[in-house]
Amino acid sequence: MVPVFIVVSMIVLGASTMIAVVTNTLIIVVNLRDKVKGKNLSPSDLIVVTLCITNIFFQLVMLINDYMSFIDGGIFFTDEVYILSTILLMLPMYSSFWFTVCLSINYYLQIVISTNKCLIRLKLAASQLMTYLIIASILITLTTGLPAAWNFHRAPQSFNISSDENEEIIVPRLSIEYLLSSTFVNCTVPLILVGITNGLIIKCLVNHRSDRNSKGELSARAEGRIRAARTISCLLFIYISFYLSEILVFVDVFPQSSPGFCTCLMVMYSYSPAQSIVLIFGSPKLKQVSLSFFRCNREKARIPTVLYISP
Repeated sequence: MVPVFIVVSMIVLGASTMIAVVTNTLIIVVNLRDKVKGKNLSPSDLIVVTLCITNIFFQLVMLINDYMSFIDGGIFFTDEVYILSTILLMLPMYSSFWFTVCLSINYYLQIVISTNKCLIRLKLAASQLMTYLIIASILITLTTGLPAAWNFHRAPQSFNISSDENEEIIVPRLSIEYLLSSTFVNCTVPLILVGITNGLIIKCLVNHRSDRNSKGELSARAEGRIRAARTISCLLFIYISFYLSEILVFVDVFPQSSPGFCTCLMVMYSYSPAQSIVLIFGSPKLKQVSLSFFRCNREKARIPTVLYISP
């Protein structure tokens, strides 16, 4: 009999993948629609589109990997399949972390008010800077992710194959040295950078909390700071949750089928859809289009079908 946690995991993973594909695709379509109309993508839109494409790929690879490991572990844990699937999973995951850094830096440059010449130059050259940062993120990911193919060894691992039976098989595993180094470069460093940028955004928000118009209402710039701080704070919370869950799963803190292991899986499965939802509600344009889209579909669903009977 298939363990309950596997059934629940497959259901949650399938549902989160559907949500991730729909929400991320919606973001991509909205931004590219402006491009088709002749408008140039802003630096933030360029980063968001790149991030969403990466998240869709990451979610689909995770779906294929986990379903394959649940359904046919014999094929999945062969050296060729396991190494290829691991690399394909690591590359979009690491890229997503670095693109989050790019987005947080871009938000900070958009809202910061400073007389510092370096910051002024960076603000003026934000479009080129973000392009370079995206390219650098991809290069760092490839440079540190592809060597995983040469850093595997085989080790025994216990799997729960039924509610009361375990089986131990020999599977490929990443070497601990490579795992620690690549995780530090592509997970820990981006997390620190996002945290620092988020702190700078909040500091900027506090320093200009009295920025109001003649009517006493918050100015557009002040609302932008609040929106940026809220968005990056939510992304940071999601990032930290995924980061901790990833570490707990990789170092086998919890045995499979335990509540702790299942919780970590749920957090990892919900990373991409949660991130896309935060991006949607953090952008007035995306929020308006998304609400209009779902409102239109809901109204269509309420229209009754009228049947005519011919005389």
